[in-house]
Amino acid sequence: MAQANVQQLQIVQHNLQAILAQKQQLQQQLIEIESALAELQTTGKAYKMVGKLLVASSPEKLKKELLEKKETTSLRLKHFSQQEEKVRKNAEELQAAVVSELKQKK
Repeated sequence: MAQANVQQLQIVQHNLQAILAQKQQLQQQLIEIESALAELQTTGKAYKMVGKLLVASSPEKLKKELLEKKETTSLRLKHFSQQEEKVRKNAEELQAAVVSELKQKK
């Protein structure tokens, strides 16, 4: 039983690490979006990457797109935070079960 819980704990910890990595990527994206929005406030010309091309675009249009992307990214980040909380709680419960089982075997 303890062996199964240890394996389950390892799987949960791996899942937690994956969630944290994705969450970190989303946080970085939000920083980049906010930086781009701030830069758009100070310029009259704006360009957008389309594939490998840099295409001129209106700052207003880009701002709208960035705000939509920011909202979507924020929602995804919130979802990953909730997932992290659940998985972390599950890991703590499994860890407590493993420790308890190991103490009983002694």
